[in-house]
Amino acid sequence: MLGFSLLIQRLDETTKTQEKLAALVEYFRTSSTTEAAHAVYFLLGNKLKPTLPARVLRRAAAVSGEIPDWLFEETYQWVGDLAETAAVVARGSENKQVSSLVEVLNEWLKPIARQAEEEQVHRLIELWSCCEPFDRFVINKLLTGNLRIGVSAKLVTKSLGLWLGVPAEHMQHRLMGEWSPSSEWFEELIAPEGTSDRSKVPYPFCLAHALPDAHEGLGGVERFSVEWKWDGIRAQLIRRDKQTWIWSRGEELLGGRFPEIERAAEQLPDGTVLDGEILAWIKDKPLPFTELQRRIQRKKLTVKILQEVPVVFLGFDLLESNGLDMRTTPYSLRIDKLLTLPVTQPIHLVERQRFHDWEEVRKMKDSARERGAEGVMLKTLDGRYEAGRVTGVWWKWKMDPYTVDAVLVYAQRGHGRRAGLFSDYTFALWDEGRLVPIAKAYSGLTDAEIERVDRWIRENTSSKFGPVSEVRPELVMEIAFENIQHSTRHKSGVAVRFPRIVRIREDKRAQDADTLRDFKSRFL
Repeated sequence: MLGFSLLIQRLDETTKTQEKLAALVEYFRTSSTTEAAHAVYFLLGNKLKPTLPARVLRRAAAVSGEIPDWLFEETYQWVGDLAETAAVVARGSENKQVSSLVEVLNEWLKPIARQAEEEQVHRLIELWSCCEPFDRFVINKLLTGNLRIGVSAKLVTKSLGLWLGVPAEHMQHRLMGEWSPSSEWFEELIAPEGTSDRSKVPYPFCLAHALPDAHEGLGGVERFSVEWKWDGIRAQLIRRDKQTWIWSRGEELLGGRFPEIERAAEQLPDGTVLDGEILAWIKDKPLPFTELQRRIQRKKLTVKILQEVPVVFLGFDLLESNGLDMRTTPYSLRIDKLLTLPVTQPIHLVERQRFHDWEEVRKMKDSARERGAEGVMLKTLDGRYEAGRVTGVWWKWKMDPYTVDAVLVYAQRGHGRRAGLFSDYTFALWDEGRLVPIAKAYSGLTDAEIERVDRWIRENTSSKFGPVSEVRPELVMEIAFENIQHSTRHKSGVAVRFPRIVRIREDKRAQDADTLRDFKSRFL
């Protein structure tokens, strides 16, 4: 078995953090630098480029297993995982076994991903014949860009730190930014001082926890700075060596996407790093996120789009000042220093607010929609800027969502632990006597409720369209969502943001569900 496959198997077989750490440390300690570099790349969620279309795996597995296409599809629907289904159905042989992850990547996966479809099918069958079943499973996951295992990026970073004797936060910073897996890169990564050129590299982002049902247990409100929570692109604005870089939270370099922000950043002192949010903004108020997406999706920015969707960078934290790392400095002092920076449009700085009563904070949160915000952020004044989601540092207190009662009309089976269960749902509202889909949702129900709905769907399916089952329009559920916008792409004319299921409405019949007209009049 491939060493990388064995690692994935060990990680998959345990839920104990210490056992996962031990497996990762042992793998990095015993692997070549090239092998370890690629393992880190994939374990952190990066994908093979280009990935392989799912239809190629379907065809190749059916041919290799000598079964008809329909039987493979039925098997896949019950297993719920394409990579696993193909790995089990495909046949192996006594041929030479592949020996390393790097060999598989360079001699098989990368060439296969760039070949014509017929050749892809042929070569994939040939590759599978050289592999054990679990190797085939891992290879299929890599080919489809869907290698999700029970290990977080934070755990991978921690294991590297344990192996090298380097604090996890320092290792996490070394892994930020753009890089390609290679022996040279990995040797720089594990060197005592890390790589030498860090001028454009961002810091690991500090993330917030959702506030529990109430603020009780947080202590006095005077411990916190209260700010608006905006719905934009989380980003770090870096000004170093007389150059500017903008990085998204997803570690994407946004060079050229927001030229007005880059120009304004030239006025910042050298050695400055700001954490903040990029927002589409007109007349002291944000535009909907869908407007910002218009900017993001454009490969070339025209004068028209720059005028229609102007943006701002709202800075709410100072991570570096005059080249000095400020992350261990208390938040109150970071903000004091932040607010002294010389900034020009379209760079804005946070509106810092202090309260003496939690009820005042609640009122601010409840007025968020009037400001175009999602709610409020609570940040401890004495808190450090932590890497990742650390409890007790930042809290997000979001406004109550919109809700609507909708009818279940379509369902699909889920994946992973929900494989074989109908757990992905499409909901609709009444419009002049017919049901029009308005949202898809798959989260919010308990496991027991999913199993109950699954049984109902099987008993009430009226027709099928491939993997999609149409059901009799009888089951009503309450759907929550954060926002709503007009949309020309959807038949309903609306698009909702972050839909999820609140509850099954046992007390309502389908004809009692909301109408599209009322829905639009209430929320648009």
